[in-house]
Order: sequence, then structure tokens, then C-alpha cells
Amino acid sequence: MILPSITYVLFLISVIGIFWALESVQARLWLLLVASLVFYASLQVKYLLLMVALLMVTFFIGNAIVAPLDWRTPNARWQVAEQGWNRRRRWLLGLGIGVNVVLLLSFKYAEGLWRLGGWTGPSLWGLRLDDTFTGIIMPLGLSFFVFECIAYLVDVYRGSPAAETFVGFGAYKLFFPKLISGPITRFHPFIDQVEQPKAPGLNGVVEGLWLIAYGAVKKLLLADHIAILVNLSFDNLPRAGTADIALALFAYGLQLYLDFSAYVNIARGSALLLGINLPENFDAPYFTASLVTFWRRWHITLGDWLRNYLYFPLGGSRQGLGRTCLNLMLIMLMAGVWHGNNWGFVIWGAIHGAGLVIHRLMQSLGKAAPWVAGFWGGFPGTVLGWAITQGLVFFSWLFFRLPDPQQFTLALQRLGATSADPQFVQKVYLESLGFSAGQLWLMLGGLFGIMGFTYAFRRGLKLELSWPVKLLLIPPFSLLAWLLAPAETLSYIYFDF
Repeated sequence: MILPSITYVLFLISVIGIFWALESVQARLWLLLVASLVFYASLQVKYLLLMVALLMVTFFIGNAIVAPLDWRTPNARWQVAEQGWNRRRRWLLGLGIGVNVVLLLSFKYAEGLWRLGGWTGPSLWGLRLDDTFTGIIMPLGLSFFVFECIAYLVDVYRGSPAAETFVGFGAYKLFFPKLISGPITRFHPFIDQVEQPKAPGLNGVVEGLWLIAYGAVKKLLLADHIAILVNLSFDNLPRAGTADIALALFAYGLQLYLDFSAYVNIARGSALLLGINLPENFDAPYFTASLVTFWRRWHITLGDWLRNYLYFPLGGSRQGLGRTCLNLMLIMLMAGVWHGNNWGFVIWGAIHGAGLVIHRLMQSLGKAAPWVAGFWGGFPGTVLGWAITQGLVFFSWLFFRLPDPQQFTLALQRLGATSADPQFVQKVYLESLGFSAGQLWLMLGGLFGIMGFTYAFRRGLKLELSWPVKLLLIPPFSLLAWLLAPAETLSYIYFDF
């Protein structure tokens, strides 16, 4: 049941109809929980019990963290009891975070650690362990699931109320539109919207349908077609030239953004039809003039999570410039490690970490030399900042797309002023795609230009499409996505993370 698909549309319509027909909040929560279990089972039933078990562990630990002191404790012993209570809460928080992190790391890194230790050939009861590891697939949505569980436990430890009922917590954690790839949400804003439901109204319905149709176009009409060029190019690296790899990198950057933001559009649209507003996850990140702004507008909820639950606890920017730079680098390295167990992800994180450190140093220099801040704040500095930022971002996608050292090393070698094999041009561009490299550059550049025009229209002129215009665009957008989709719908890129 992939977003978007006919099966998903029918499933969503059924859930929406039953949801608004029910009057009891408890009944609606049970519906969302059951529907989400059905949704996950349709994608990966073998890990359903594992996800439910992790859900239960997090729920019960969260409630244990807020368990009150016994009011009957004598005053003379209250301070001692309070100290023990605080130690117990810290221990429970560590236990809850530890269970989630260990489970996530086990799926992400078990194979890598096994091979790092040189254990590539032994057998256990006749079963080769290396074959067992390579056959393990990480549960869909586990990373986002774990991030939300950790956020919930930390919020409860900091004083937020724990979930009162298991069904309420389960409906939040397994909520099917956001379950696989986010956006990362917090428990209390979500549950408040379900417990105090507001019908979406005409504007809300149109907005929800528009987001679904718009997301379908971005996924089926754009991202999946661009993926054909990207896959063909990187599958034929030994024959590719400098210009070919540059084109593939530019295409991959667009594919990644369109693919991931399409999922979020469909998730947010689906939730709106249920009266639930999920947070935005992207805000024109390719039109930012600094890496700091890029990370405020790319995968917004992940950036918020990293700041609130890693950067600030490490000290943030409160302990001097040196410690701030160290924290920035550590956070981005952690972000890289979270994405996968190959060196390419670490390098990707290090590139972004170094970029954030340089930006922070330039800010510090700007305070001492006002002309520096004046230059970067002016038009030439903004244009140069945009070029540097996006050049760094698109270059770093090389290590994200080709995380294996052999792959990215070959790509870097071919990127260094080499000519393409004539067969690459003939087989990849002309025969497989039916376009020349120049035509592909023109089409992708045009798409990027449309994105820039849309951004300027929305942010510069403070204008948005009205609901009647969106209503008129929903049918043609849906039809285009349906008719012009590739023969095989590709999995979302972030399903792998």
C-alpha cells in the first residue's frame, strides 16, 4: 500500500469516512491505531510485532518516569526520597533511550560490525552467519519511529505529561500517513488535535486533496522519471565523464528533494482530511544562501530534533566559540551515521559540519569586522553565498548517493576532467532516455527555474494559490500523475533510512 496508489486512496477514503462517522474520541483513536497496523502490515508484516513491542516499552517507561513520589513519606525523609526518585527517573530515561538506540543500531550496523571484526565465514548450526546478515532488511520507518520515541521520553522527563492511554500513544506513534518517513512529530500537539477534533471544512478538504495531488505529481511525474537518469548514470560510472557525473549529481539533488517532499505532501494532505495538521518538512531549501538556513528548511523536523535533543544538551552555543564549532561538527557527524553504515554518509555529515563551522566562524568575524557582515548581507554576498551553499550541498549528495568508498572514489576520479565513453552517451542518453545531455540539462534547469519562480512568487510577493485555483488544479494534476507515471513506481529514497 504505497503512497500514492489506488489501494492507498481507497484505504484513506474508508478511514476518513469511518473516522468522521464516529463521535467518541476513544473510538477514533482505536480506528487510527487499527488502520495504522493494517497499513504497516500491508508493507512489512514480519516486523509488525517488533514495532508494537517497542511501542509498548516506550509507553510503559514513559509512564514510569512520571510516577509520583509517595505523599505519605515523612518530611524528614522527603529529600532522600526525592533524590532516589530523580535517580530512578534518570535510570528509566536511559533505559528507554538505550532500548530504542540499541534496536536501531542493531539493524543499521550489525552487518557492518560483524564484517569489521573479520567474521565473514563461520556457521552456526549449519547456517552461514554472513548470509544471514545480508538477508536482514531494516523495518520500514524504524529510524523515524525511534526518533519520536526518544523525543517523547525526553519530553516526559523534562516535565510534559505522559500519555494517559495506550491507544492514544499507539495512534500517535503508528499514525499511518507519517509512519514510514515522517515528518517527525511530538506526542502532545498530535493528541490534542485528535482529542479536540476540528472538521477540516471546505478549505481544509481542498488543501488536503491539493497536497496529495501535488505530491503525486512530484513523485510519479518528476522524481521517478529523474531517477531513471540518475540510476543509469551511476550504474555506468566507469564510462561516465565529468559533465555526466555533474548532470547526474544535479539530477539526484532534484530527485531526492522531490521524492522526499512528495511523501511529506501526501502525508500532510492525508492527515488534514482527518483534521490533523502535521508539521512541514521542507521550505525551498535549494534557495538558501547559507548552510544554516538550508538546515532550517531541509528536513525541518529532523533539524529540530537534532537541535532539541542533541545540540542543546551538548551545550549548544553557550560554552564559547570552540565548543560551539565542536558541537556543530559532532551533530552533523551523528546525522551522517544515522543515515547508514558506510563511510560516504560520514563524509557527507563531515562536509555539512565543516560548512556550519565555517559559517559560525564567519559570523564571529563579522562581529569584529562589520564590513564582512555588510558584504554577506548585500546582494553580491547573497548571490555568492547561495552559489557556495548549493554547490556544497549538491557536491555532498555524491557521498549520499554513492556511500561505498569504491563507488565514490571512482566517481571522484571520473569527476576530475575526464571525457565520457562514446557508448555512455549513446546507450544512456540517446537510446535509454531519448534525449541528448544538453536537452536533459535544459529540462532539469527549467524545472529548477520553475521551483525558483514558485519560491519567489510565494515568499517574495507573499502570495499563495487560493482554494478555488487549487480545486481546479487537483483533477489535472491527479490525471497527469496517473497517466505519465513510469511503468514501475519506485520506492521512496528515505524508506532506506
